[in-house]
Amino acid sequence: MTIPFLTYTPSTQNQRVNGFEIAGDETPKIYTIHDLRNPSEMDMLIQAAYRQIYHEQQCLTYHRQIVLESQLKTFQITVRDFIRGLVLSDSFRRLNYEVNNNYRFVEMVVQRVLGRSVYNNRETLAWSIVLATKGLNGFIDTLMNTEEYLDQFGDYTVPYQRRRILPQRTQGELPFARMSRYGLDYRNQLPKPSVPTGLFDKSEQFEFKVFMDRADLSRAFAVLMIAVVLIVMLLLFSEANRIFFV
Repeated sequence: MTIPFLTYTPSTQNQRVNGFEIAGDETPKIYTIHDLRNPSEMDMLIQAAYRQIYHEQQCLTYHRQIVLESQLKTFQITVRDFIRGLVLSDSFRRLNYEVNNNYRFVEMVVQRVLGRSVYNNRETLAWSIVLATKGLNGFIDTLMNTEEYLDQFGDYTVPYQRRRILPQRTQGELPFARMSRYGLDYRNQLPKPSVPTGLFDKSEQFEFKVFMDRADLSRAFAVLMIAVVLIVMLLLFSEANRIFFV
């Protein structure tokens, strides 16, 4: 017989209070497919999903899910399917599920998928029972099919920490991902846009070496050769006209 879901009472948290504050630098950026204007913004959405699920310290190129990224870019799956695939990936299982007990894992997943902390120990226990009885896949499916997830993020929005900053307070809720900043050698291992464009994001510092690595030099060389040929043809044509009229 299936164990019934243990009920729990929600406690007062920031995300349960209606907010009317003016957005500031600390307000989380919302990534949704409805706001995409060019392919580079899809790459930014994918990176935001990695940061939300893996957190920065686990966002290595080695853990990228190329097949899921390709399916999302061609709109074969939704953002919700992509988030589900990341949580159920082998990398996430090894880095988070296999090294924690059920209680700690439930707290981590609720933070990263629902964008809030667990309400109390009873909620932790309730989801731990689901994890123990239905397994990892059943737990993630149940969590992402909840009314809370569908109302807050739906099928096309990347989850984010909801209402971390409150007005008229010296300190709001701390980010879930708290860690020290690593050096350049670590940042070079972070996932980069799959298509090298030579362009930089607004928050990325320009570096000539990175620009050359991302630039499509073969295409640039072909364009340069075409320009040289056209210039030579124009010069020969003008010289021929000068001789003919003389």
